[in-house]
Amino acid sequence: MSTPLSPTKKEKRWPSLVVMTLYLLFMVIPIYWLIVLSIKDNTEIMNSFSVLPQEPTLKNYRYILTDYSWYVGYINSSIYVVLNMVISLLLALPAAYAFSRYRFLGDKHVFFWFLTNRMSPGAVYVLPFFQLYSAVGLFDTHWAVAFAHCLFNVPLAIWILEGFMSGVPKEIDETAYIDGYSFPRFFITVFIPLIRSGIGVAAFFCFMFSWVELLIARTLTSTFAKPIAAAMTRTVSATGMDWGALAAAGALTLIPGAVVIWFVRNHIAKGFALGRV
Repeated sequence: MSTPLSPTKKEKRWPSLVVMTLYLLFMVIPIYWLIVLSIKDNTEIMNSFSVLPQEPTLKNYRYILTDYSWYVGYINSSIYVVLNMVISLLLALPAAYAFSRYRFLGDKHVFFWFLTNRMSPGAVYVLPFFQLYSAVGLFDTHWAVAFAHCLFNVPLAIWILEGFMSGVPKEIDETAYIDGYSFPRFFITVFIPLIRSGIGVAAFFCFMFSWVELLIARTLTSTFAKPIAAAMTRTVSATGMDWGALAAAGALTLIPGAVVIWFVRNHIAKGFALGRV
């Protein structure tokens, strides 16, 4: 009696390839469609449906990159995002080191309390931030948005960095002190290079949240520091929606994120491996 042949490795692998292909198509199609819309004019967008543009045009990109009220939104967003990343990392590094190296009364409760700030929706803090920054003269400034986003990004950065720091043996600290290193010298020249992957991961997630967040950034700004996400609402007018300009603006917002991902791609992979991402 003949026995059935066992499936080969290729036969076992093709269902996984099909699933992965469908998943990639599902992820790529929205980005592809956004780019296609950005190189069409509104007449073609509204009157026809085509996978490829019939008359490609770059006028939407020229409009976004030459109109001050548009391109200044990218500048404003970049400024407060960078400020927030720097502030969050400067605050999170010593805090994460304390949680990873020392045990003190209520340390686990404080660590959990930090994370609860990240769990709260941004709408809860909009009114307190608005009243506070209006009273102290920070309303409609890049610093206002950068400080507000620290409420969410600092706990996240502490949580990520604490995992990386806990993976560094304490013997390295003790050896450095025996060799005569002061704490600032040890922390900057020895410890930080050992956790540069964690810093890259934390910087990426701080960037990601601050770059896409709209509610707080829009509430705390009006004209001078208005981010690109808020400026994109200008496409609505009495004549209708300017779909081409909106698509071009959306496509351009992908570039900074792609650049950051390219720089920290290896660090993100290590973050997954350590279980902190």
